[in-house]
Amino acid sequence: MGPKKIAIVVHQQHSRPGRVGALLEKRGYELHRFCPNLGCNLPEDMSDYAGVVVFGGPMSANDCGTLAGIKCELDWIPKVVDAGVPFLGLCLGAQLLTRAAGGRVGPHPEGLVEIGYVEVEPTEAGREWFRAPMKVYQWHREGMTIPDCCELLATNDRYPVQGFRCGPNAFGFQFHPEVTLEMKGIWTLSAAERLKMPGAQQRGVHLSMHALYDPPLDRWINGFLDRWLATDQRVAAASGESRSPAVEFAAAAD
Repeated sequence: MGPKKIAIVVHQQHSRPGRVGALLEKRGYELHRFCPNLGCNLPEDMSDYAGVVVFGGPMSANDCGTLAGIKCELDWIPKVVDAGVPFLGLCLGAQLLTRAAGGRVGPHPEGLVEIGYVEVEPTEAGREWFRAPMKVYQWHREGMTIPDCCELLATNDRYPVQGFRCGPNAFGFQFHPEVTLEMKGIWTLSAAERLKMPGAQQRGVHLSMHALYDPPLDRWINGFLDRWLATDQRVAAASGESRSPAVEFAAAAD
């Protein structure tokens, strides 16, 4: 039996892993929570962990010059991915993976945001992971430009990078499959000023559309997690299979 712990990386004291955490616990995994912004204590030895999930936050992946926690994550992510550990980045977590791999993160050229339910569609490569276009829950004001070593899986017109794969075992998604109805209610009140930004949907839309759009998203993330955990390259190496080539990560961001 492999390791039964998952490293959960959050960016604020009260951040929660939501549905993704609940689904992993339902599978019997023990969640170990880390918050580098409150002190950089990310694990160096990953042999006890079946995977790593890095969640979102209000800061930017470009804040490595002012936030020690962000710099710490950018230094740590390549070690996790190179070790063959399944890695999943959501929103800020995906943007950190992008920057660690040599890509760019920045705002929309017209200042537009994606806050609320937005449609994404699979690329040709992404059809292995997304069966069809899907409405997903978003809360971000920056997007990504991924480097050539990454494979685009999902896209839309406003922010073309919605999902990508970085090597065999690392995935990044711009959207938030972890967010529950309760979390939507909290976010739309505690960060209500964000709902005034161009492109944001109002609170009533967030809450009323949950019943329509969340069930397919719930089924998708539930199925995805099993396939994601199965990308563990350490398992392949232990069974004598040839390991897929590692990603050539960029030098740590300044």
